[in-house]
Amino acid sequence: MNDKLVFLGLLYFVQGIPYGLQSSLLPVYLRGAGHSLTRIGFTKILYFPWVLKVLWAPLVDGVGTKRRWLVGTVSGLALTCLTSAALAPEAHIWGVAGTLLAMNTLASVQDIAVDGAAVGLLKGRGELGLGNTAQVVGYKAGSVFAGGGLLAVIDVAGWSWMFMLLTFVYAGVALFVWGAPVLDDETVRGQQVDGSRRGGQGAESVKPWRVWKKLLAVPGTPWTVLYVLTYKLGEQGAVTMFPLFLLDHHMTARELGFWNGVIAMGFSICGSSLGGLLLAQFSIGALMRRVFVLRTISMVFQSSLLTVLEPSPLMKGMAVMSMSIQHFLGGLITTLTFTTMMHCTQRAEESIQATHYSFLATLEVLGKLIFSALAGCVVDWFGFQVAFLFFLTLSAGTALHVWTATFTGALREHQLKEQPK
Repeated sequence: MNDKLVFLGLLYFVQGIPYGLQSSLLPVYLRGAGHSLTRIGFTKILYFPWVLKVLWAPLVDGVGTKRRWLVGTVSGLALTCLTSAALAPEAHIWGVAGTLLAMNTLASVQDIAVDGAAVGLLKGRGELGLGNTAQVVGYKAGSVFAGGGLLAVIDVAGWSWMFMLLTFVYAGVALFVWGAPVLDDETVRGQQVDGSRRGGQGAESVKPWRVWKKLLAVPGTPWTVLYVLTYKLGEQGAVTMFPLFLLDHHMTARELGFWNGVIAMGFSICGSSLGGLLLAQFSIGALMRRVFVLRTISMVFQSSLLTVLEPSPLMKGMAVMSMSIQHFLGGLITTLTFTTMMHCTQRAEESIQATHYSFLATLEVLGKLIFSALAGCVVDWFGFQVAFLFFLTLSAGTALHVWTATFTGALREHQLKEQPK
């Protein structure tokens, strides 16, 4: 099991690097180089391949092996970083944008392949929990490494040397994957090397209507689709808008960057890690029911802080505690969610498992991105207090959705199947 965790954690770590580069490092670097906020804002378009990845997921499922896809995409990321090292963002902004678009595209394809490998490798409740912990923590660690760690040294090392470092990181990971014995596991090998059977499935993968019909017919998929689209709505609004409230009334940008960007993220990683440990002992349904209720209670506490407008050390302490709790529970819920998605995907036939999981993961990203864009409008129109009441209502609704499912829906099946013998 340790070999599986190292393998998955490392791949998810390098997968999180492009996100960290684009979300944290690039805006600061471009602004320091004199680029306009409008131009910097347009870089969000470069995330688009992650929304489209479900379109090419059938190709990853139907053609070649997971090992070849992983080696190819990670090697491609190494070459892309090598190209970026030769560019200066001050003079080649469109070239840098092109390389980042290529990195997002390659990382999204890598995500499909590693998710498909994880579905085949992870067996049983304990392995699923720890494996999804490796996924969430590895991705977040990669984002922090690229967005925080590299940002701290870029002034000393420079743009070119930074990307040369990333080139060596990706090249090393590609060599590791090429020789990784974990991909020789019988369940994965049986999925990959049955040439005659996969030949027919490869032909079917170019007929998307058949693939979509199979995806939606997998037991538990309709409930999971609704869940992944909505489970983060209230939390996402609060996590996005509460720091801005603090910036308006209680904290400086530097204070907020430390407490929300470093300390709260640390709590998020701790929550994600704890999720995997708890899943080895308890059923998904029982955990989700309790954690979602706790999240709703924490949002009640956070919403109550909006009534305090006068800055004070006590208010700052309560605000930091509120953000830390929210990120901790959010990280825990993320691990439980990805485990739930993988449970659902394991019911699909092997030929469409990577596509099915990518479909759910795309909807998960889409739900968060859309609401993140709309949360600011809700606050501008109705104010913080009314907006947070709306966020709280959404969170309570999701908790009710989960609570019902643990007794009468998809999560009840998980509990029945996972009771200790």
